[in-house]
Order: sequence, then structure tokens, then C-alpha cells
Amino acid sequence: MKKVRVGVIGCGSIAQHRHLPEHAMNENVELVAVCDINEERVKEVAGKYGVKAFTSYEELVQSGEVDAVSVCTPNYLHAPVSIAALNAGVHVLCEKPMATSKEEAEAMIEAAEKSGKKLMIAHNQRFVQSHQKARQLIESGEIGKIYSFRTAFGHGGPEGWSVDGKESWFFKKEQAFIGAMGDLGVHKTDLLRYILGEEFVEVGAFVKTSAKDFGDVDDNAVCVLKTESGIIGTLAASWAYVGGEDNSTVIYGEKAIIRLEDDPNYSMVVQYTNGEVVKYELGKIQSNEEGGQKNSHVVEQFIDCVLNDKEPLINGKEGMKSLNVILAALESNDTKQITRV
Repeated sequence: MKKVRVGVIGCGSIAQHRHLPEHAMNENVELVAVCDINEERVKEVAGKYGVKAFTSYEELVQSGEVDAVSVCTPNYLHAPVSIAALNAGVHVLCEKPMATSKEEAEAMIEAAEKSGKKLMIAHNQRFVQSHQKARQLIESGEIGKIYSFRTAFGHGGPEGWSVDGKESWFFKKEQAFIGAMGDLGVHKTDLLRYILGEEFVEVGAFVKTSAKDFGDVDDNAVCVLKTESGIIGTLAASWAYVGGEDNSTVIYGEKAIIRLEDDPNYSMVVQYTNGEVVKYELGKIQSNEEGGQKNSHVVEQFIDCVLNDKEPLINGKEGMKSLNVILAALESNDTKQITRV
């Protein structure tokens, strides 16, 4: 089996903590190049991995040296970089949110279809064992009719994690387009769609900047979401949870409540109406904190799709469905009305 030659575009934190180590440890990958406009940073990362350094993504995707790329740039570059790569016949694993508008997302999907190359969006929450188990329980009917849910994803903010701290693109609207909702909220949107097996049709949202006075993007958002069958629930995304990370989801069903990543010791707890409680130890969720899982499974899924010509679980269309919910939340906040997705 031949190895996939991979380049990583953007050498910030997500590349250094996730994509580069996960490509490097994958036996089916030959890491060949990294790219960043920051020359000092790209040379340092290239030296660490013993690969070629590029400062132009156009040059990298046209070089003929890569079969696939991870796009780890600021959000506003996701679409242009991905489209350039796909047009050059290169497979793309793109960070979330996949784009900054529906039009950009559609252009990415079209580029993938025209080129016949894979486009996958890096939503890692679907690969967490507790989330997969919850989906199985709901699908099998064991939880009965689903009535409601609540989900939250919050931490102290990217300044504690990003290579550029408070100067990071995360806080600059023209580069990020969206703050905590795009960084964290879109993950939870994708997760809920996956677990519930349904699409969202309506959103009501409050999106504001309250904690990060040095940025001009949202850092706190609370949304009420409704699915096509009428399940309603809440989603909170925040960069203002200073006491530690919250990455929990609770599903309220007719026969049981499922608590995901809500208990410090058990990744899933199911509380049945008859009083029975079942606790599952299914490994830690992906986290920036110590002790989090080392493999998000995103890279291995992507490489498997490239090698075996499989359609990615989170392809462009799936990525766009999750993005559309976030865009509807922004519209709801602006118009002060419930918005249709």
C-alpha cells in the first residue's frame, strides 16, 4: 500500500497539537511539507518534522509533491486554500468551521465534486466513543422518544492555547468571521445532528462579546434549537468558562437520560426511568487539557478515505449543514427573531 504524501497548511496550534502529530504517527502517511506565511515559524516546524517549508500555499498545492493537505489556517482562508488544493487535484482535510458563508461552502463542495478528490471537515466530536455509543442507543430505540437536550462547549478562550495568544486571528473578525460559535458551537451542532440523526430547522440565539474586550468577535453564545421532528434544546458556546473546560451533552428521552462527558469519572452515564443507572468508561474526550486523548481519529479517518476511495463521514455537504445552523444563529441574533435554517 502506498503512503499518502501530506502537507499541512498553517502552522498554528491546531496544526502543532493535532494535525502534525496525528499525521506523523499514521503509518500510511508520509509527511512531506508544511506551509505558513510566518517564515520563522514554518522553518521551525519543518525542522522538527524533517520536511520541506513553504510560505505560499499556492506553490505547495501546485508543487506535485503532495497528495493531500490539512488546512489549518484562519477561518477566512479555509475556502480559498481548500478550493486551490482541490483544483490542483489534492485531497483536503479542512478545519472547522469549513467556511465563512454558505456560498463559500458551496464553492468548496463544487470544487471537490469537479476534481473527484476528497473533502473532509475536521469535526472530531463524532469520533468520541461516548458520542458513538449514545447515537447507537438512540437509534436502537432504547432511549425511546427524545424530548430535549442541552449541550455546552466552553473554556477560558483561545488566548491560552493559540501560538499568538491575545494577538491571535481568533479575536479578529476579518480573519475569524465568528468567535466562540465558530470555534466551539459548530462542533456541538455537528455532534447533535449526528447523535439525534436529525437536521435542525429553527434557531433562536443570543450571541455577544462580554469577556474578551481585546477582540471583536463573539465569546458567549446561547442558542435554542429545534429539529425537524420537534426536539428542542439548548446549545451554549463560550470562551468565558475560566474554571476549566465544559464539553458536556445531556439527552432527555422517554425511557432514559443520557449524560455525556458530564461526569469526571465516566464518559457516559445513562439514567433509566426505572431507577437503573449504567455508567460507561469509554476513554477521555479530546481536550486541550492534560490527560485528553492523543488521537482525535480525524486524520486516520481522512487517510482511510483517501487510500480506500471512501466518502468521508463528514464531507463538504455535512460540514455545510453544521455551518448553516451557526449562520442561522447569527441571523437570529441580528434580527431578534427565530430563524429558519
